Amino acid sequence: MADLSIELAGIKSTNPFWLASAPPTNSGYQVQRAFEAGWGGAVWKTLGEPILNVSSRFAAVSFNGQRVAGFNNIELITDRPLEVNLKEIYETKKKFPNNTIIASLMVEPKQEKWHEIVKRVEEIGVDGLELNFGCPHGMAERGMGSASGQVPELVEKQTYWAKEAARTPVIVKLTPNITDITATAEAAVKGGADAVSMINTINSLAGVDLDTWNTIPHVGGKGAHGGYCGPAVKPIALNMVAECARNPAISVPISGMGGISNWQNAVEFMLMGASGVQICTAAMHHGFRIIEDLMDGLNNYLDERGIRSVRDIIGKSVPRYSDWGNLDLNYNIAARIDPDICINCNKCHIACEDTSHQCIDMLVDENGKEYLKVREEDCVGCNLCSIVCPEEGAISMVELPHTQPPMTWNERQAAIAGAQACELDLSKR
Repeated sequence: MADLSIELAGIKSTNPFWLASAPPTNSGYQVQRAFEAGWGGAVWKTLGEPILNVSSRFAAVSFNGQRVAGFNNIELITDRPLEVNLKEIYETKKKFPNNTIIASLMVEPKQEKWHEIVKRVEEIGVDGLELNFGCPHGMAERGMGSASGQVPELVEKQTYWAKEAARTPVIVKLTPNITDITATAEAAVKGGADAVSMINTINSLAGVDLDTWNTIPHVGGKGAHGGYCGPAVKPIALNMVAECARNPAISVPISGMGGISNWQNAVEFMLMGASGVQICTAAMHHGFRIIEDLMDGLNNYLDERGIRSVRDIIGKSVPRYSDWGNLDLNYNIAARIDPDICINCNKCHIACEDTSHQCIDMLVDENGKEYLKVREEDCVGCNLCSIVCPEEGAISMVELPHTQPPMTWNERQAAIAGAQACELDLSKR
């Protein structure tokens, strides 16, 4: 079996699967249950000044029969005293010395506050710290969480304050509620962060009850925006991880999270630069035992490819991720329909005819049977037909031979500019 152990900024873990800082890591009882199940690590639910939480707190978005396609919550950081949490962290680490425990921290943006909590938490033997600069609700209204995480200067300053007192590695957890997450990631690195983690939850309102007109969830008839997570946010999170991984100024490891629901998602995040992953919603939906499927799936994936260590896949897809201007304008694919597999539902024809490029014809063969055929010369390779097709393998996207040499938009514009400069030079002679 492949070696699933990882190391993130000097923090070692028996496998890449950590529970994210959230309701599943609220107590020693829960974290110990997770470790018994096989999780490699856990980021303890955010510690700080004790607060009060409300009831109710959670909501979910289900889509087309899938339960919890997205998850919304308005729960804040731990509402248990710091002393209680520290005692349970100490006991859990003593009982599970080979499992990774990271303490998530959030305090006011004051140097002395960061120094105080860092020292207190490190005294009980955590493996690292995660600074929560991402909570989008409740704490942000108090000047913490995403209120700090949206300002690069505050990210850099508070990271520096934490590093002044820290002896263990410091991970900075970033908010996605910002135009460009690389700006705050760079600020964290400037402040001395040993790693960054992303993404925290996205500002959201799960819905409105059409009978009562209350928000979902509501607290006595009043609602507030919450944090959105779950499978629906995975593409957003994966992009942000990729953008940071390919940025040379962000030269620290990444702990990836955001909608990871299965081992395939975890592999995607690691291929795009994450050294390890954190999971929350999937565990809340299915329980801690999902770790068995995560581990088995990852092990089988690596074994089938002859890959000895999970660390060997980290970042392998990053060089393939670029800007639109670097894409080959002359690369060409087209759709092909296999009549032996096609069930003639006509979904591809309707989608292409109404909303794409009208290149799928409905024809009749010599036996009077209708069939669908793509006019490849008119197909732009948009993929829509293969996306809406309900029958696996009925439509394939086939690479066509190059009729022209590769040419990117940037190369094209450079060639045009060069030609214009040449013409201008000739006109002056």
